[in-house]
Amino acid sequence: MFTKIIVRVILLSLLCFTQVSQAFDKMHRLGLGMSNQLKNDFPALSFKTQKNRSFAFGGLAGLSTDKNNGGHGVGLKVYRNIFDEPQLNFYFAGMGALLSNKINQTTYSGFQFDLSLGSEFHFTGLNSIGFSFEFGVSASKTKEFVFQTLGNNFVVSAVHFYL
Repeated sequence: MFTKIIVRVILLSLLCFTQVSQAFDKMHRLGLGMSNQLKNDFPALSFKTQKNRSFAFGGLAGLSTDKNNGGHGVGLKVYRNIFDEPQLNFYFAGMGALLSNKINQTTYSGFQFDLSLGSEFHFTGLNSIGFSFEFGVSASKTKEFVFQTLGNNFVVSAVHFYL
């Protein structure tokens, strides 16, 4: 019940913000990089592309072939810009991922859903690299169902190089 209320509040908030972007123009540029947001703790390769001034889409994939503690994770993200500054933009994000994690040679499969607020910033003169950080809530299940808060710094959230 509580999670349904939080999800509805965040989704309604997404619809309320319709500001025009004035930040560094990344439209139709592909950002490639890394993220560590998957709950199975595998570093993931990630991508992000800005479709228009309001929305961006991304994804991440991580893999480990370790026989004892391996697994994989694949996820998709949707970003909704809410406020922009010249070297910084603020956004809402939603992520859904499928996870598989091997713990002591037993494989557990599951999912992860994140709702977060975040920011991506660029250093002046270095606009091709974006550093992101996010905070919010996450629900995941591999071995057991876990609902928790998020607080991801730019090393965990994402670093992208824009082509």
